[in-house]
Amino acid sequence: MNIGEAAAASGVSAKMMRHYESVALLPPAGRTESGYRQYTDKDIHTLRFIRRARDLGFSIDEIRGLLSLWQDRGRSSRQVKALALVHLEDLQAKIEEIQAMKTTLEHLVHCCHGDERPDCPILEGLESGALPATPRVRKPRGREGHR
Repeated sequence: MNIGEAAAASGVSAKMMRHYESVALLPPAGRTESGYRQYTDKDIHTLRFIRRARDLGFSIDEIRGLLSLWQDRGRSSRQVKALALVHLEDLQAKIEEIQAMKTTLEHLVHCCHGDERPDCPILEGLESGALPATPRVRKPRGREGHR
């Protein structure tokens, strides 16, 4: 099938399909004599796998590792679980960081009268830096930051 048909079948845009090919998540597509990409059912299956992994927030490098494990029928599930657990820890840290930002912003919004007066605790907090510190997400282990 051509790239448009493959995009529709997989739920991955043609642009992202070309990107996944360029970063070697997807093998280079076969070409017609006129140079158009042609995709197989196996390619569609791989694209769906990639899309679901991206939907769960896995990075390109993590997906590369997952694809390698998926294609290796001799792998142990321990390896897959270890990769998923690291990602789960990263997600939990991000949730905590976002929750801290939300709590801080809720406090600032509560303190602001939101009327015609020029004084504004939200702007004052941003200006002075007198905001509660929000935890920073730890640097992911062995991952590139490309999302």
